[in-house]
Amino acid sequence: MKVLVAVKHAVDHNLKPFVDATTGQVDLSQARRVINPFDEISIEEAVRLKERGLVTAIVAVSIGGADAKDSLRHAYAMGVDRALLVETDARLQPLSVAKLLKVIVEREQPGLVFLGKQAVGEDYGQTGQMLAALLGVGLGTFTSALQVKDGSVEVTREVDKGTQTISLQLPAVLTSDLRLNEPRFIKLPNLMMAKKKAIETLAASELGIDLANRFTVIKSNEPPQKPGAVQLASVSELVNTLRKAEVLQ
Repeated sequence: MKVLVAVKHAVDHNLKPFVDATTGQVDLSQARRVINPFDEISIEEAVRLKERGLVTAIVAVSIGGADAKDSLRHAYAMGVDRALLVETDARLQPLSVAKLLKVIVEREQPGLVFLGKQAVGEDYGQTGQMLAALLGVGLGTFTSALQVKDGSVEVTREVDKGTQTISLQLPAVLTSDLRLNEPRFIKLPNLMMAKKKAIETLAASELGIDLANRFTVIKSNEPPQKPGAVQLASVSELVNTLRKAEVLQ
């Protein structure tokens, strides 16, 4: 069985982007970008399935500018077999990404498609659901465990009050949750070898997909500033402070 993993070259989650006060938009122009951590979890799961003999080939695909090759080389270092870049400099929304991925899925014919449950930065969490709908296949969101069986996959997924286990016929789309696994440490020799591996490149404009945006972000706001901590001298002062704040009567 072949597995396809969608990989986003996302804003580094360790950095704090800021909101431009003039435009009301998040300024990502100088933000460092790395592989989306939820997509890294997807790659790890695909590699583990291959190590167990359940998968024969893993294809990583990314959609974005030429710098997205850095994340694809990261995927190579983790153990994928092929890498594909659908190149575009446009800032795409989830539906456009899902449409482009649909073209690649139909071309590659994988048994399983992995995506992260969301991309850090925008946090839309929509692409996997849209892709499954466009393909007309089963969907397992927020996957925290899975077991591939003959012609199906059993998925344990996170829900509000615990977990839910479902069975999906293959092919299927899965979105990876944080608890699915912990990605392996990548050794330096693997990173060096990944730099020499080929990355197939397709122009998004040649795939015949309408990439027009469907919504507009009107404004973004920084979270409200929290009041600073106050050091109190005694328990009685603490009680009086809580009473003033109407926490205690």
